[in-house]
Amino acid sequence: MTFEHSRAKVAALVAPRNVVIVGASDRPGNWALRAWRNLQRYKFPGPIYLINPKRDEILGEKCYPDFAALPEQPDHILVVTPASAVADVLESGAAAGARSATVFSSGFGEAYDEAGAALGVRLREVIARTGLGVSGPNCMGNVCKPASFVTLTEDRPHDMTMGEVALVGQSGGVMIFINQALEERGMLARYLITSGNEAGLQVADYIAYFAGDPALKVIIVYVEAVADLGRFIAACREARAAGKSVIAIKLGQSEEGRAAALAHTGSLAGTVAAFDAVAADAGVIRADTLDDAVELAELLAHTGAPMGRRLGAVTLSGAYRGLLLDAAERHGLSFPSLAPQTVASLEKVMGVGSLISNPIDGGFSVLSSPQAYKACIEAMQADPNIDMVLLQEAIPREPGSNRAEAYIKLVEDYVAEGGRKPLSFVTLTSHGQTAHSRATRHGAPHVSFLQEANKALRAIASAARRGEAEALASAEAQTPAKAPALAQELREQARLLQAPLALDEARSKALLAAYGVPLPQEGLAQDVEAAVALAARIGFPVVLKAVCATLTHKSDVGAVLLNLRDAEAVRAAWARIEANLAAHGFADALEGMLVAQMVTGGLELVLGVHRDPEMGPVIMGGSGGVLLELVRDVAFAAPPVTLAKAHDLIARTKAGALMKGYRGSGALDAQAYAQALVALGRMAHDLGDVLESIDVNPFLLLPVGGVALDALVVLRPPGP
Repeated sequence: MTFEHSRAKVAALVAPRNVVIVGASDRPGNWALRAWRNLQRYKFPGPIYLINPKRDEILGEKCYPDFAALPEQPDHILVVTPASAVADVLESGAAAGARSATVFSSGFGEAYDEAGAALGVRLREVIARTGLGVSGPNCMGNVCKPASFVTLTEDRPHDMTMGEVALVGQSGGVMIFINQALEERGMLARYLITSGNEAGLQVADYIAYFAGDPALKVIIVYVEAVADLGRFIAACREARAAGKSVIAIKLGQSEEGRAAALAHTGSLAGTVAAFDAVAADAGVIRADTLDDAVELAELLAHTGAPMGRRLGAVTLSGAYRGLLLDAAERHGLSFPSLAPQTVASLEKVMGVGSLISNPIDGGFSVLSSPQAYKACIEAMQADPNIDMVLLQEAIPREPGSNRAEAYIKLVEDYVAEGGRKPLSFVTLTSHGQTAHSRATRHGAPHVSFLQEANKALRAIASAARRGEAEALASAEAQTPAKAPALAQELREQARLLQAPLALDEARSKALLAAYGVPLPQEGLAQDVEAAVALAARIGFPVVLKAVCATLTHKSDVGAVLLNLRDAEAVRAAWARIEANLAAHGFADALEGMLVAQMVTGGLELVLGVHRDPEMGPVIMGGSGGVLLELVRDVAFAAPPVTLAKAHDLIARTKAGALMKGYRGSGALDAQAYAQALVALGRMAHDLGDVLESIDVNPFLLLPVGGVALDALVVLRPPGP
């Protein structure tokens, strides 16, 4: 996928030759007035023209009636008109020579009104036809420091020093708040783009443009909805290939998608979980909060991500040492034992016989001299068991903390000269900054200053996870075998659908079997005596289950009976299930009953595929059974699924610990479960856009092998 054309559009948007404000006004609080003042305040170097056919002059500046009256052709248009006029303004502006526009106006369907939606359709058509690079509508303007181009409607002064961060998001308010938090911490954005409803340029287009800016290290995005998944993922991959970190804030869950789900998988997947699974493969780190985004930016802009999850630390307080250990356990990090050579080096500094463990409670022995402090850092950096080193220190908020400032400079010089591993200072609490502390921070660009142990280690864990996810995604997947005939048959069937269709259990399990997912011995019976004969052939005890395409959760209506030990039990169970179905209105939908081998023991797990409305199909695995939604011990991965990715998914669940054997229980066949996850990834690939969901619950994992005891496959009409 190429971004050549969209990069040119963004380039025109962020560095125009001139600006034309359409809908210019001097009414106090008007956004056109705010934008004009910021263009003046930050000394935009090009001409600024005002268009308002009802005025000859505004704020002492000449006002023009239309584009034709301008002394030169327009380049960038700021549109502050009623929504009904915006499309015409853009069309005439493009005809006059404009290359880009910022549309502040709202009313294009964001309030779910039909008239606004119709305006939005026309606006998109005009933008596509004219080729304009457009931010908005319903945006708050932009800050583009390299061109001294500020149209953001915020009155608060901006530091125009160019930093290493770019901000882009669909919420102007969120972008402004993040920018304020970054400035408070001494980090500065180079760009701040409010993309609004994205009728023209999308977040992906800005990411691709920022990927080509060598001055940028971090791109923070706020995403309410991913309009074009392929472009978004491709842009994030380009940014990662260029060495940029992409931090995403993706708030909210897909309630509508969960409510419409026919399978357990959909009820658990929501947009955020699906986003995490798919975007992680492209190297995106999602931040849960704005504070987390700022902490990640501090880490990634100045230190970079660690190569692993093993930490070393030098603390000045035993209590803080305990806080670090607690936070590490909470976030899947560790403070491993130090290598013997590290202990020997530290004993030279702290004294032979000192109790030396990781984190090091250095106290006065570490602070006895700069040489001792540096020796501790060097020893930790050289330790083969450590991926990143943390130091307890806060930036002084005012002059006078000579020891702290000297040690910060010592560490900065050490890292600048070629320190081996990432190194961060970490404070005991979150705190505000002063002009003095920000100046100190600017003097140490090669180290990060993280705040508060739990928040800091959460950021480190997220950065470490990125490396793991990228490695798993880049691993070569086996060339998929030719899709089984049943998959081809189901694709043909789905092409005729007008709405999602749930397959009955027998047909759902036939698809699993075609991909090698193991099933119990079972067969479909059309009457009670056929069921008795099947049970005798399989061997008692057996399970009897109704087969009914319109009944997606059989246990809820008493359509599953277990542990039937003889022929009479099968006959009685048949009658009981028929009565239960009649009581719940499913009597006419019965297609037969499945007689299955009764498999006991093992661990009940879940397997699933869910098609998220934004992110496409994701694979789910974890603890299953009737308490699936209550326990919610599941993890997700984007297809394709390799064995390594499957085992990584397993490790992110509590079920993974149970598979290894827990408190004396025997180990279970995790490889068999991983192979089933790989098979689901193949199904998602082969069925493509006609697969809505697959729900296998429970998958019973045994000491050797495992079996899918129940399954539900939902097809959908083909389409995006």
